Amino acid sequence: MEKRIVVKIKELLIKNDISLRELSRLTDIRHATLSELSNHRRENINFQHIVKIAESLDIHDIREIVDLVDE
Repeated sequence: MEKRIVVKIKELLIKNDISLRELSRLTDIRHATLSELSNHRRENINFQHIVKIAESLDIHDIREIVDLVDE
């Protein structure tokens, strides 16, 4: 079974009670990019984006942002 990394955008939005647009503003990451990550439509993950999300939401554990799941 293959594995893939997913970015847990939807969970982060709920946990932090913010919108995708607000996360885009906080992180300076394009709304479209965050939407693709949220809907698991993006093949490549820019680790700088993960860092920006972590810094913006005061996250210290990368597991709150990404997960490894079975395909």
